[in-house]
Amino acid sequence: MRTAALFFTIALVSCFFSNSISAQLNAITPDHVYYNNIKSVKFNQAGDPLSLPMYTIGTTEKLELSFDDMDNDVKNYYYSFVLCNADWTPAQVNQFDYMRGFSETRILNYKLSSVSLARYTHYSIQLPGTNSYPVKSGNYLLKVYLDSDTSQLAFTRRMFVVENKAGIAGFIQQPIAPKLFKTHQKINFEINTGSLNIQNPFDQIKVVVLQNYRWDNALTGLKPQFINGNILKYNAEQDCIMPAGKEYRWIDLRSFRLQTERVQRSEYHSKSTDVFAVPDLERADKLYQFIKDINGKYYLATLDDYDPNFEGDYASVHFSFVAPEPYAGYDMYIFGEFTNYECNNMNKLSYNGASRAYEGTLFLKQGYYNYIYGLVDKTTPSAKFSTDMTEGDYWETENNYTILLYYRALGGRSDELVSSITLNSILNRK
Repeated sequence: MRTAALFFTIALVSCFFSNSISAQLNAITPDHVYYNNIKSVKFNQAGDPLSLPMYTIGTTEKLELSFDDMDNDVKNYYYSFVLCNADWTPAQVNQFDYMRGFSETRILNYKLSSVSLARYTHYSIQLPGTNSYPVKSGNYLLKVYLDSDTSQLAFTRRMFVVENKAGIAGFIQQPIAPKLFKTHQKINFEINTGSLNIQNPFDQIKVVVLQNYRWDNALTGLKPQFINGNILKYNAEQDCIMPAGKEYRWIDLRSFRLQTERVQRSEYHSKSTDVFAVPDLERADKLYQFIKDINGKYYLATLDDYDPNFEGDYASVHFSFVAPEPYAGYDMYIFGEFTNYECNNMNKLSYNGASRAYEGTLFLKQGYYNYIYGLVDKTTPSAKFSTDMTEGDYWETENNYTILLYYRALGGRSDELVSSITLNSILNRK
């Protein structure tokens, strides 16, 4: 009886801790910075700052993670991974089943800034490391925290580990529906499941479509319209369609001395720099104009032959959006990769009645930035970021659409990432 009671107690404790850990992980927001001293977080494929952080199992591919700590000291930052399902909920899989090596690793590569007025410490690392690497495909949440203490979470980033077991092909076209014909883009694609053991494609297959790598407006819950053997076709008019948006606005901050056409003026102080961007205008009702953009991303660079990683400087960059009257019932945000595709107080703009414009300031490192303006209905708690009234939608807009294919084996406990493809609305247009 005592043995049975002991096993029951152990099971209860294990269940409690498991539920507690799951609750903590569910509370963690992907792609979020928790400390104000952390700036310029970049996570991408090695050598390509505009890419998705995706690693293919069994290859020598590397990902690069870098960030700046504006406290200008040396801290003990660690990182670890959590396997997640397609919807970014933690997978009920033991870490020993999806990782090899150490459960956490310290970031040892850092460099104190030089030349720049702003003082900071630049950290960087290549992933996966030889001492810690994933062996199971799927979504991974990268957590970076202080002093080996996960409660001191500095920031999180999404990471994708793919094991190619299926195929995807597709194209972009103009919708047929008259109301959407001029403003939306339709994504048509088909999946070849290959040798995957699929008994019920509606339950075992999940598809996510990302527009320009954004998750706030991702298409999920898609179901195939036609099934022919191992070919699944997704071309339903109402499911695979997205507002096209417009080309992103831009500002070139690669030099604070040489002012580009998007910089109105700069103010130089003994220990800081202020850059004032040219005021932006509403363009929802303006004719479409093609602009070569980088689809909402940013990259760090300088024109002064300095290393942007530890010699690049920071400036307070002041943005303004001209509006004769405030948008009643809405909050305005400036939006892009440099804001983590989030809407919070850091990138919220305030209306200035004197200048008749929304204004806001971001602390940015030397580089090239894309951004847009959008509104959130503050009377609706679940309202999403929208550019309908600030930017407009035109079907000719150049966009990247990334299709992620997830598969869950019979009896499996997590969603495997078995294929991905990125389609361009111009290069892959039908």
